[in-house]
Amino acid sequence: MKRETLFAIPSLYRDDLRVTGFRFGAGEKAACIVGALRGNEIQQMYVASQLVRILNELEAADKLVPGKEILVVPSVNHFSMNIGKRFWSLDNTDINRMFPGYLQGETTQRIAAKLFETISGYAYGLQFASFYMPGDFLPHVKMMDLGYQSPELGKAFGLPYVLVRTPRPYDTTTLNYNWQVWEAKAFSVYTNATDQIDERSARESVEAVLRFLEHEGILRSTGSGAGEHSLIVPESSLVAVHSPAAGVYRRFYHPGDRIRAGQPLCEILHPLEGTVLERVASPVSGRVFFAHHSPLVKERGVVYKIITAE
Repeated sequence: MKRETLFAIPSLYRDDLRVTGFRFGAGEKAACIVGALRGNEIQQMYVASQLVRILNELEAADKLVPGKEILVVPSVNHFSMNIGKRFWSLDNTDINRMFPGYLQGETTQRIAAKLFETISGYAYGLQFASFYMPGDFLPHVKMMDLGYQSPELGKAFGLPYVLVRTPRPYDTTTLNYNWQVWEAKAFSVYTNATDQIDERSARESVEAVLRFLEHEGILRSTGSGAGEHSLIVPESSLVAVHSPAAGVYRRFYHPGDRIRAGQPLCEILHPLEGTVLERVASPVSGRVFFAHHSPLVKERGVVYKIITAE
């Protein structure tokens, strides 16, 4: 294992932002794995750190295929992480909406540009990503539908679902999208937590990445198992359930639970009187994919996403 500072961004009022990478093996740029791009992505940084630990052990045990290099970048935005903010601490901009970056631009544009320059050229790009809404969801792999992606390849992770997303305009500045444009096979790996550590899903994610690297001939046998039979699902097929009122949120089901149409999913309580404002029922039968977990919910906020394809 080689630990190195990939790049540094000078700061006027704090120490320089130094982004650290860990290289395993040598030769062809086989795979790059990126952890936390946002300041609240504690789980994503943790999963990447566990992958560093295990890859170091595998390299010592001669489990890396010769002539292949793996790069792991556990954390990029630790400035914001240190003060508990999701986005860049000075101007509240999102690094994962700045790719491929601009070296003469704002700070987050320069960070994205330096990172993208460093991690380009790898055959596979894997990102431990976080959901944009507060909540829990089933571990899965997501890829952008740019016309030349390979959903079947996503099954090699052995996670329950491979989601294929039709890009929207704001997706064009994400890491996953730009990796694909620059001809990497890119995947976003989602665990079921963000701002707290979930050991079970962290282990699942690490094992999923090891399975994938083994499947693609980058690692020798790691003992990570076959995983689950993955189902390829268009993200647009997920059924979103919205809250009809704002208030205190009390949920009844968790990701992975099976539900029937008409079953109550949650209650919305009056924040001052404690009475039930609304009981939200499931419009379809299926499996809970996403469940809101914040104690408060906004009117029309998404409280559940249900997957009906099985």
